[in-house]
Amino acid sequence: MPKLIVSIDNVVVKEVQLTKDRSTIGRRPYNDIVIDNLAVSGEHAVISLTNGRATLEDVGSTNGTYVNGKAIKKQVLANNYSIQIGKYHVKYLEDHDAPPPVKHVPTATTSDEADAGATMPMTMQALTGPRVRVLTGIAASREMELVKEVTTLGKPGMTVAAIARTPHGFEISHVEGQPAATVNGVSVAGGTIMLKSHDQIEIGGSRLEFVDR
Repeated sequence: MPKLIVSIDNVVVKEVQLTKDRSTIGRRPYNDIVIDNLAVSGEHAVISLTNGRATLEDVGSTNGTYVNGKAIKKQVLANNYSIQIGKYHVKYLEDHDAPPPVKHVPTATTSDEADAGATMPMTMQALTGPRVRVLTGIAASREMELVKEVTTLGKPGMTVAAIARTPHGFEISHVEGQPAATVNGVSVAGGTIMLKSHDQIEIGGSRLEFVDR
């Protein structure tokens, strides 16, 4: 199925599979694809899937919707088309450009994880690669491998942050919601923060530790 890669300032903040016939894009939390930025209208655009073809339609947004640099009202999308919404760039990719699925350990969601907005593949097995470790609550000591290009933390509609793999290491950025996640007490709302091993992340009332060895 097609997907969208959402980025800002060349940092990928989320990947979204288009699984519905109609997916809404906007700043309000009830949208299917939430982009929390003042340049994005509450209800900004819609992507419709019909017979395998995706069509993007601006729904009266304040700042407009652009495809490959041109303002559009309604536009049929093709593979690798570039969409601009506010300051965000959205890449449209069709099935044949999607990478093979990554195998994850089974998801173990506890009530504590739910309170923190964290529904993530967790394991108690000792890991050695880049990972995030839960430090608080009944999920303490559980770990999540950072095996994807972008891993999101938090609960959509509340507070969400994204950890992105870059050539220089791992960076965390704010995606949506308030209050934003913090790294060693510094809010990521002010911009992307490069993570160092043993940095502590607080999000949704839970404390996590980034480990890179």
